[in-house]
Amino acid sequence: MSDVKPIRRGRPRSVETEEAILESAYRMMAADGLSAASIDAIARESGVSKMTIYKWWPSREALLIDAFLRQAASMLPIPEDGDAVARIGRHASAYAVALSGEFGKVQLAVIAECIARTGSARLFAERYLSARRDMVAKIIKAGQKDGCVTSTEPASDLYDRIYGTLFYQDAFGFRAVTADHARRQVKVVLTGA
Repeated sequence: MSDVKPIRRGRPRSVETEEAILESAYRMMAADGLSAASIDAIARESGVSKMTIYKWWPSREALLIDAFLRQAASMLPIPEDGDAVARIGRHASAYAVALSGEFGKVQLAVIAECIARTGSARLFAERYLSARRDMVAKIIKAGQKDGCVTSTEPASDLYDRIYGTLFYQDAFGFRAVTADHARRQVKVVLTGA
């Protein structure tokens, strides 16, 4: 058996080019809606060929989700200091604030696009939600272990109760989702207080 690795065809993926594509896609979605963010328009805006975009993303929806994911990662990093309740409280409050702006509109539009195209939001869940859900669930588990999270429910269920509630309340206008409301939601769900 040979130790020779297969030769990769084409040029390696450029970080700068990828960022230009994702930045253009997000900017177009935020400014003019998803319909404006066609592959043609994103290629023109980013100065990248359509062929490159099609080579790097399996679908337009995947590209739009990745553009949203990039924005979410920069806008809503998971805090690294403090106990689990404090960290999640800060993150959930930042998410609540983001929901009231362009970020919330883009998130809802991307989810709606996935559902309209495929009949489910599975692609959004796989490319965006699962990774963030897993990160926060690990923080919750650590909090359960050290005692600051007193709920014994599974960490992923607690995540869903916090972020699912915030999204639902905001998306359907059932209440104003503020930073203070988000922090209270985290405290009630994780500690019962």
